[in-house]
Amino acid sequence: MRRERRQFLLRLGAALALAPLATCRSSGRYEEYGALRSYVARPEATAKRAPALLVLPGERGIDAHIEDVTKRAAQAGFLAIAPDLSSEASEPTSKLLALIDEVAARSQAADLGALGYSSGGTAALRLAARSEKLAAVVAYYAPLPPVLEVPRLKARLLLHFAQNDAQINTGVPAYEGALNAAGVANAIHVYPGTSHGFAEESDARRYRAEAAALAWERTVAFLRDALA
Repeated sequence: MRRERRQFLLRLGAALALAPLATCRSSGRYEEYGALRSYVARPEATAKRAPALLVLPGERGIDAHIEDVTKRAAQAGFLAIAPDLSSEASEPTSKLLALIDEVAARSQAADLGALGYSSGGTAALRLAARSEKLAAVVAYYAPLPPVLEVPRLKARLLLHFAQNDAQINTGVPAYEGALNAAGVANAIHVYPGTSHGFAEESDARRYRAEAAALAWERTVAFLRDALA
């Protein structure tokens, strides 16, 4: 009976953590930010400036999942901006760096962070090695950049990995060692029983609600602390 109750509470907690997907009051729309068309969601009006968060999509580009994440981030209190990179024929780093500069310069942006999924997480980590304006980075199951870039990182990092993602995970020990050696503040979580893409609710085959809810809870708490 106690075990059944615990399982029920876990399922309930997961449902509540992801409830904003269905009931999110924040809305998003496409706007031009610098040279990039972006999907933007704003938090409800507050007396203080909202911290800004770049939401970097993975290989699928801006889909329903990224739009939902952007709106959830806005509901959590962030000015959330997801740049559309689908039309970029060349490597978009220079345009993303220009986007960081523009967002940082706008009056409504306080501190600035980045959240990326898969290759978008890789991009977030590489941007943090090239711009000190990023104070915090969250990456979900991201192929990790070369460890040679680690000493240039100034941002705090939160990294989420799936347990069953061998190709990605082989690089984690060396990257974590380099982060710790360089004194880069980091937290790394591996989610048991999950595969690459476990947080993407639009993919029923890989989606794991409890792991996704826990990862999102950790993400929001981390960003609120790092970008306060």
